[in-house]
Amino acid sequence: MNVIPSSGSLHPAEIPFQEPAARPAFYPASEFEGMAVPSREWLVRDLVPSGTVTLLGGDGGTGKSLLALQLACAVAAGGEWLGYQVAGGGALFISAEDDDAELHRRLAAVVQSSGLMFNDLDRLTICSLAGKDALLARLDRATGGLSPSPLFDELEKRLEDEKPVLLVLDTLADLFPGNENDRAQARQFVGLLRGLAIRHGCAVILLSHPSLSGLNSGSGTSGSTAWNNSVRSRLYLEREIQQDYEPNPDARVLSTKKANYGRTGGEIRLTWRDGVFVADPAETGLDRMAASARAERVFLKLLRTFAEQGRTVNSAGGSNYAPKQFAEHPDSEGVTKRAFKTAMETLLAAGKVKIEAKGPPSKRVTYIAEAGQ
Repeated sequence: MNVIPSSGSLHPAEIPFQEPAARPAFYPASEFEGMAVPSREWLVRDLVPSGTVTLLGGDGGTGKSLLALQLACAVAAGGEWLGYQVAGGGALFISAEDDDAELHRRLAAVVQSSGLMFNDLDRLTICSLAGKDALLARLDRATGGLSPSPLFDELEKRLEDEKPVLLVLDTLADLFPGNENDRAQARQFVGLLRGLAIRHGCAVILLSHPSLSGLNSGSGTSGSTAWNNSVRSRLYLEREIQQDYEPNPDARVLSTKKANYGRTGGEIRLTWRDGVFVADPAETGLDRMAASARAERVFLKLLRTFAEQGRTVNSAGGSNYAPKQFAEHPDSEGVTKRAFKTAMETLLAAGKVKIEAKGPPSKRVTYIAEAGQ
């Protein structure tokens, strides 16, 4: 199996890590004496760890299935995905949503855009379960317990035979038989999938849809918090919406919502082009400086406009929250609420704006004012 190792190691590389063949459930930590610390193995560094489960969420029609299929092709062909080097090897893509014809169309777009041929994807195995029983577990409604289904056993055998480094499961709603709000059932199901990942040394990516609250909040979560807590990595694909308006229907953002083995909060901006997603060019330091300067300039301009109109805005939140009010203003120049928030914090730290208060103690109101005014 070709994996991407971690860059650091605490012990000399020449000391091989050896997993005891029959280690008991309980053992003294001293057994690790003299062993090299195993490096972290990644399918995609900092995004998709090997040997465990990653949850990839996204609203219906956002493109998460296509994005996962592009990853599977990159793994099978030994290429890159969104500019990231991936571990090469076999890939198994199971779709319970798309039929063979749709998978063929999507693969054709991926092949054409990447300069590949279908013959280059001999290590990618496709399985469509659209319209079929796709449950990977059976639910005992009396106890709430989950057990592997015949399909799960068949999948286990396939993994044993093919030894892929990636397994994609699309989607949770079709594969999971229980109640997404049930914490115990969620943990059991992720546990079943993690067992597959550990036994076969592969990365498992489970696709899912967010709930309405997860969609509105931008968290991308759905059902019990156990889904987020049980997986080691969670990615979320969403459209770029500004003040309930989508300026570019082809733009997407892939964000890291959880990363047990790395940093959270990272974002990759993508654009759908010619049937596939392409990573946008990385923003340079000069670009960020120019954008920040513009946001600060517009923030001050609108603060003065509001002051001239006798209107106040605050830094604490609510209906008069400055970033919200300014982002919705016709003269916002396209600056987003998030950018205005950053600009506000920068201006406060620099002393260019300040927090003032007015009114009697019982009805004290705080607001933002330009320094020196």
